[in-house]
Amino acid sequence: MTTQTSPADPKTPSVAAPVATGITAAEAMGWMHTAKFLTTAPQLHFLPPLSVPEIAFVGRSNAGKSTCINTLTQQKQLAFASKKPGRTQHINLFSLGKQGVTDAVLADLPGYGYAAVPKQDKIRWQQVMANYLVTRENLKAIVLMCDPRHGLTELDEILLDVVRPRVEEGLKFLVVLTKADKLTRSEQTKALSIMKLQAGGGEVRLFSATKRQGIEDVATLLWQWAHPEATSAAAAAASTSPSD
Repeated sequence: MTTQTSPADPKTPSVAAPVATGITAAEAMGWMHTAKFLTTAPQLHFLPPLSVPEIAFVGRSNAGKSTCINTLTQQKQLAFASKKPGRTQHINLFSLGKQGVTDAVLADLPGYGYAAVPKQDKIRWQQVMANYLVTRENLKAIVLMCDPRHGLTELDEILLDVVRPRVEEGLKFLVVLTKADKLTRSEQTKALSIMKLQAGGGEVRLFSATKRQGIEDVATLLWQWAHPEATSAAAAAASTSPSD
């Protein structure tokens, strides 16, 4: 299916339509809705070894990571948003898959950069996250939450440097510009252009849980990344089909 942002929406910058995906937006959303809590780990060695694709959600505290996960999965309390940002210091895994068969996993990493967290905790978790992003074998994609009103922070830049070698090797990377409803149309367009330059070849999407913006687009992209063979087959079929 080819999806495209409606030109009738005055607040949404136009986005180029993607290639055939092998799945509809509704099916991608249905897949995301199957998310179930799998396990939680305070350290990397507590994470179970998995063979299915893993998609990690990362971002600064208050960037809207929990809201994004809950919106994508259509579950209000799947990802826990602490009343004290930065205090949640576990990696939480959620399984995805229909008919009880897990075909992918979402990893919710702790938010970083919150001032109230003791310095030693910040350093420890920065190291844990860096090790996870570098060594997790089944990690196939990273989704970075960014509030476009503030742009990338120093810690975001550090994270980008850490994952760049893996991205160059094929790891998928997406920057989600959360809280896009806080921006005017021109501000959204500007933020999108700037982030595309900073993302180092990664994908960039505007996202608003309040205005329901970008939700289906992100869900479809994540399904593609978790099912590369099906996506490739759909693209190949579309390229060989006779034109109208």
